[in-house]
Amino acid sequence: MPSQKILEKKKVLVEELSEQIKNSCSGVLVNYTGINVENDINLRKELRENKIKYSVVKNSILLRAFQTVGFLNLEGVLNGATAVALSEDDYVVAAKILCKFSQDNKFFTIKAGFVDDSIIDENAVFDLAKLPSKEVLIAMVLGGLNAPITSLVYVLTGVLKSFIFVVLAIEKSKSQQQ
Repeated sequence: MPSQKILEKKKVLVEELSEQIKNSCSGVLVNYTGINVENDINLRKELRENKIKYSVVKNSILLRAFQTVGFLNLEGVLNGATAVALSEDDYVVAAKILCKFSQDNKFFTIKAGFVDDSIIDENAVFDLAKLPSKEVLIAMVLGGLNAPITSLVYVLTGVLKSFIFVVLAIEKSKSQQQ
């Protein structure tokens, strides 16, 4: 039986991890077995540059943290070597980085993930990784909003040009009649 001091440390870890999960819009669970030091350093650097919190956590602590938040039924994926990547701002960046890394390194596998209040499986994480980034989505929406206005300007410009040609034609015909 663990000592009271160890249990208190684990409770604190669970609370901290639960808070991080609550504050995250998305997260990805991975099996990192077989990663070498160089790849691990490069992966962690890329995740850190994109403001992703990546950590290796004991499965029992991770399970309790997820249960505290309300994510149930993760027992099946929380086995073996597990790391978690949490994103507070961007829904897709963690999935993009980790899915690309897993495709380049077959030993590194995606286990599951979550988006807002929903748990997603490995396939859904790969689908999430295919989505454009937040900035691209915003640009697409703004482009969609801008298109009707631009079309209206072209239509009004065309009508104005036609009106000017009609006025010029009338003026020319009147000047020829005189």
